[in-house]
Amino acid sequence: MLELRTLFFEDLSVGMTETLNKTVASSDVIGFAQLTGDRNPIHLSEHFAAKTSFGARIAHGLYTASLISAVLGTRLPGPGAVYVSQTLNFRAPVRIGDTVEVTVAVAELFPERQRARLTCICRVRNDIVLDGEALVKVPSKMAKGRPQPRL
Repeated sequence: MLELRTLFFEDLSVGMTETLNKTVASSDVIGFAQLTGDRNPIHLSEHFAAKTSFGARIAHGLYTASLISAVLGTRLPGPGAVYVSQTLNFRAPVRIGDTVEVTVAVAELFPERQRARLTCICRVRNDIVLDGEALVKVPSKMAKGRPQPRL
């Protein structure tokens, strides 16, 4: 897991990046299904998934996307950042046992609204499995009363 790091809007610069690596376990996929109610058997049943074009169980696409949220909420920009929007392009499946490398990079800053546009890329080995962009509102150092995370 990523250690919390709090960045203010003024701390950000175009080109900053953060990366998370997560190996997808069967228990992650089962837990995501329980949490969301998405019990599509392609995620949960080896027997069903074997008959699909994937040949085996795959992780939920939004599980992979949620790893982007983990980076945004813990490291870049970190606690206090609020999603405004997210685009997602699902390029390839993520299988149980795959290690997903999530890279988030600051692409553009909008000082007048304290927003940042971030590119988001998820890879398995060298293959892009998901990409997109996030727009987040980032607290300013000028704003008073920003809560600090406690562990």
